[in-house]
Amino acid sequence: MYVTMINRLRTGAAIAATAALFVGGHTAHAAETLKIGVPTDLSGTYADLGNQVIRAVEFAVDEANAGGNSVEYKSLDTEANPENARRQSEKLIRDGYPIILGLIASGEGLAIAPMMERWGGLYVSTINKADGLTGEACEARVFRVNTQSAMDALTIKPWLDERKEKKWAVVAVDIAWGQGSSAAFATTAESAGKEMVGQFFIPPNTNDFAPYIQQVKDSGAEGIWVVLAGRDAINFAQQAKQFGLMDSVTVAGQSFTTDNTVKALGDVAKGIYGIINYSSTLDTPENKAFVEAWRKKYDSDPTNFEGETYVGMQVLLEAVQRAGSNDPEAVAKAMSGGEFDTIMGKLKIRAEDHQLLSPNYFGVVEEQDGVLRPVITMTATPDQVAPPVTCKM
Repeated sequence: MYVTMINRLRTGAAIAATAALFVGGHTAHAAETLKIGVPTDLSGTYADLGNQVIRAVEFAVDEANAGGNSVEYKSLDTEANPENARRQSEKLIRDGYPIILGLIASGEGLAIAPMMERWGGLYVSTINKADGLTGEACEARVFRVNTQSAMDALTIKPWLDERKEKKWAVVAVDIAWGQGSSAAFATTAESAGKEMVGQFFIPPNTNDFAPYIQQVKDSGAEGIWVVLAGRDAINFAQQAKQFGLMDSVTVAGQSFTTDNTVKALGDVAKGIYGIINYSSTLDTPENKAFVEAWRKKYDSDPTNFEGETYVGMQVLLEAVQRAGSNDPEAVAKAMSGGEFDTIMGKLKIRAEDHQLLSPNYFGVVEEQDGVLRPVITMTATPDQVAPPVTCKM
């Protein structure tokens, strides 16, 4: 399954001006077409996330082309499987799409990271959370513009410090992301004086969560940290509500109650706490302009994953402009240690590990302007959530 996009639209001065602003204040007229490969989940557990990635990439490509550039992308389905991600990424690079973006599962990113230099490519993570991607598994041609699990853990520390719940458990998908987030949460919880009474790992694509829900109940947990996304998140939340777990413990999570998940769950999601990596309600002039343009195109607000992927496209396009080249090696040099204008403000990519240092947010699902959505209640600055450097490139 694949989608190919070749777009050189010229849709008017207003959009062109917006595109120029988002690329970094200038229109870069590339001598040749910038080709971006988007291997992502289009049919698996995280297919909804994959579709959000595609929308954000398409939006950014349309903007860039309306501003006088030549950009195209091609997407292949990975089914969120690391081996598929490896095959599809290599195919895209061989087909002339050397800059890769859009993988969902952390295991996918970890699978392709060591191959980038050999394949002559560049990988920009916009969703992968596993700390190792910019830690012990870091590579010169791998960058992450989204927050990693360690940054999310640092964000929730002040909230945990104030919570009365003493006993906590983790319910996480049994992949690299779930394992890493569980470990990060446990370390943070224990530093806040909490007791970890269980870490329960669930295979992806699980339909029956009853045994795991019972284990959580039996653990005596007063709060649970949930690390599930996509269909897994929806199925777990619905069954946890049915079996009374949602009403008997405090529930919080990472990528658990995203914009789209909340829409699917309705009132089941109300009152769930969680990390909010991006929100359409962020009060920056750049984000307001982005949201307005997004609404005109899609008749909806951008979701958290759409916002994060768009930030990745902003950074990439500005790096290409600075490099004056589409060559992956040249673009990588322009990205490393650089500061970039984004919808979240001016942000820096740390040269030591290629992690974008960005603000992070925490909140709760509640009604805002008559709509049930994740609402930000706490903001952490880039300095407050910057993880220690563990990379050895």
